[in-house]
Amino acid sequence: MHNPDSLPQQHNSSHRALFHWITVIALVYLILVAVGAVSHGFKLFSGGAEGAAEIFAFANNPFVALLLGILATALVQSSSTVTSVIVGLVAGGLPLAMAIPMVMGANLGTTITNTIVSMGHIRDRTEFRRAFAAATVHDFFNLMAVFIFLPLELAFGLLQHSAEFLAHLLVGSTDMSMKGMDFMKPLTAPAMQLIDAAVAFLPGKGPALATIAIGILLILGSVTYLGKVLQKVLVGRAKALLHKALGRGPLTGIASGTLVTIMVQSSSTTTSLMIPLAGGGVFTTRQLYPFTLGANIGTTITALLAATAIGGSGAELALTIALVHVLFNVFAVVLIYGLPFLRDLPILAAEWLARVGSENKLLALGYVGGLFFALPALMMALAK
Repeated sequence: MHNPDSLPQQHNSSHRALFHWITVIALVYLILVAVGAVSHGFKLFSGGAEGAAEIFAFANNPFVALLLGILATALVQSSSTVTSVIVGLVAGGLPLAMAIPMVMGANLGTTITNTIVSMGHIRDRTEFRRAFAAATVHDFFNLMAVFIFLPLELAFGLLQHSAEFLAHLLVGSTDMSMKGMDFMKPLTAPAMQLIDAAVAFLPGKGPALATIAIGILLILGSVTYLGKVLQKVLVGRAKALLHKALGRGPLTGIASGTLVTIMVQSSSTTTSLMIPLAGGGVFTTRQLYPFTLGANIGTTITALLAATAIGGSGAELALTIALVHVLFNVFAVVLIYGLPFLRDLPILAAEWLARVGSENKLLALGYVGGLFFALPALMMALAK
């Protein structure tokens, strides 16, 4: 016998599921707008690429260049933005020897976003420990990558020579502009115009600072709420699908991380979406680790798009630095994840830090402020 009451219940639950998915799409859109607003505000504040070029003019040795990359990316919250600016600068005459450590720094600086997102779980010690470990595994992997590849680059020019070789092979097709493929800009443009109009009345640098503030608040608000909605949505089939991608082994995890990041053109967004799931106990740090590495590779697509938009004499140089970003991440994944004795080090370090940080919240906050802001600023002041 059918229960007549069960039909309206099924109807209601499918309506609720649809509403939740629409909410998820809306919140993901808001996160994209927010990341765009932070980047747009920073460009306004620093006077666009020229301002960024001024920041990068400090770079007179590889270590300062590395720290600049970290600091600029921590401020803009987007390695894609910073590497795209670096691509433009290289085409405009910035030496590759300075640009390569900057790209490495940008790669490290981008990990700050998901670490900030994990702070949303700070009220619940267990949730915070899980979220903070899942976020900082990205930091430790990228730190290891810099420690291994920066000395190799300074000694042998490994990345530069490999990228130059590839760029030389590909340079015949560099006049093809791929600007038309960036579908994110037209998608977020209406919301960005709305923000611009809302802050236009402010004097001086006011609109720029207000845009950055709106972006940061939107990121924090959207991500916190998204975590709650995703936990409701990721029951049943959707959860099984995600588990299948992440549970099928590291290669599938890396591939899905790469794919999702190419789609949203931001590793910060990809990894930040996974942190609430880690906090809620849906996935472990070990399961999310390959997905994070995939996000690292996927984020390099933006600089490649920026490079293919540059024609003329700077084309090969621009493509070279964009390929450096790709090769740096691919080599790091192959080497660190490929060698069993290196593979678990980022997980062990992240879990240890999360254990300590969940006992002492100030230490966790100090880690974020120290690694991404205070240390680079201090080292740059000393270098000056």
